[in-house]
Amino acid sequence: QGGPTAREQFYTNQIHPYYRAPHIWMGFPGRYVDRGWVDGTNHLPSLAARKFRAESQSRYGSAVTDAILITSRDGKTFQQWPESFVPPGLRTAKNWAYGDNYIAWHIIETASQFDDQPREMSLFVTEDYFTGTSSQLRRYSLRLDGFVSYHAPSTGGEFITKPLIFEGTTLSLNMGTSAAGSLHIEIQSADGTPIEGFSLDDCEEIFGDALDYPVSWKNQPQLSELAGQPIRLRFVLSEADVYAFQFTD
Repeated sequence: QGGPTAREQFYTNQIHPYYRAPHIWMGFPGRYVDRGWVDGTNHLPSLAARKFRAESQSRYGSAVTDAILITSRDGKTFQQWPESFVPPGLRTAKNWAYGDNYIAWHIIETASQFDDQPREMSLFVTEDYFTGTSSQLRRYSLRLDGFVSYHAPSTGGEFITKPLIFEGTTLSLNMGTSAAGSLHIEIQSADGTPIEGFSLDDCEEIFGDALDYPVSWKNQPQLSELAGQPIRLRFVLSEADVYAFQFTD
């Protein structure tokens, strides 16, 4: 869905079940783009080496690559997230080359290099490929489940989930806000009616940055009483990101 533009091609899709949610297939295709030798090509890094490669084939000097994200629940039909997941960026003189930013294997969970931070996910990405006589992998890290988020600026935003049925006693969020940002969540019946005790005004203000923030409502109504019936979640947020949510015991 939302396929490539006419000048894009995808390679090395690296599709595997996501280890934290194996029912979701996840891939990181290398995206190949060749604009040809236009003015901007002459402003990319290492122009002399780029022109040398182009003596063999023009595209070896003009093509550039990055990585995008695709996901699927059946392994057949994939949603393409259109923006670059690993852009070339302002790194070294040996980036912005054909073969740059291809992701090796898949996600690996690793310890953080900082003692007080939780575990994270690592991606190992090609760099310095096709620019000389060697290449290397650069490690990129991101928060657990931090691939995409619903983001709202300071002016605010909201979204409502499809009707869902859950099990558990606690709604847990993977989220982050600015110092001034906040989140509120309302639980609705399947027809969109706020459920008593779980309205937007009942929700305690949520702020901070956490992988498993427990949502609470005033007067502490029992979330477990709603388990097994269709409900919808309404998220209202400002200067905030919601990466994932989960019902837990």
